Amino acid sequence: MRKYLTFHMARHTFATTVTLSNGVPIETVSKLLGHTKIASTQIYARVIEKKVSEDMQLLKDKIETPKAILTIVK
Repeated sequence: MRKYLTFHMARHTFATTVTLSNGVPIETVSKLLGHTKIASTQIYARVIEKKVSEDMQLLKDKIETPKAILTIVK
């Protein structure tokens, strides 16, 4: 089976697989793609489920990390 790679497919793959799934912020991806509005990038780049799961785990870890206890000295 032959499948031809189009310019659009290459940009989409770059935006999702290469950048967003590796933690590059969408604002940076937007600039790299030459978009003037984040909304253009949001339409272009689908959110990858693995990335959402990893981000939620990072948030959970941050929330569950004990904070330093402050001692009040009088």
